[in-house]
Amino acid sequence: MNLIARLLLQNTILTAAMGALLFASAGTLHWPGAWAFLITSVLLGPLCGWWLYRIDPALLAERLRPVLQRDQPAADKGFMIVFIVAMLGWLVAMGLDRRYLASSMGVAWQVAGLMLFLASTLFTLWVFRENSFAAPVVKLQAERAQRVISTGPYAHVRHPMYSGMILFFASVPLILGSWWGLAIAPLFLVLLAIRIRIEERTLIAGLSGYADYAARVRYRLLPGLW
Repeated sequence: MNLIARLLLQNTILTAAMGALLFASAGTLHWPGAWAFLITSVLLGPLCGWWLYRIDPALLAERLRPVLQRDQPAADKGFMIVFIVAMLGWLVAMGLDRRYLASSMGVAWQVAGLMLFLASTLFTLWVFRENSFAAPVVKLQAERAQRVISTGPYAHVRHPMYSGMILFFASVPLILGSWWGLAIAPLFLVLLAIRIRIEERTLIAGLSGYADYAARVRYRLLPGLW
């Protein structure tokens, strides 16, 4: 199966799975925020994938690989399992929030969430443009001659991909109109901090020049904070 076909299949399956979780836990299809989120996701996925296919097909192929891989550290495999379970619980919690009408969030918040979602997508594309080794798992890519990237957002923080993910986890609850989801979102900041520790141990041990880069670029995630 070629890359574009795999991209379309994975994006469709992921969006359908998120929709099923959200609507099943909400107990209704009458949820405009969820439809806005899912439609945006189903449109952006192929568009961003096509862009990546045009500029860096090797990275797209890497991004389409499973989140559990043979050459991945055991600690990262454990992290991915916990992370996926947390994501599922997060989506269900937001669906239950809708079921019980627990949150009252104005349309302006939801529009702001959509703008934040788009911003997180654009920021992530910037990361992809700068770093051809932005795999979904922690591993050393010797077969692709992996090297330290220090340009673009990497000149300011060592893990800008996760910075973009923070925007994502803040945006989705706003689009869905869920204060519950927003209250849970800081959990993912904690999980990403754990993932960063796992990743940096691997890179310092195995990637030439990374220790010097880490000493030069102080901040891991948020400039001026951490």
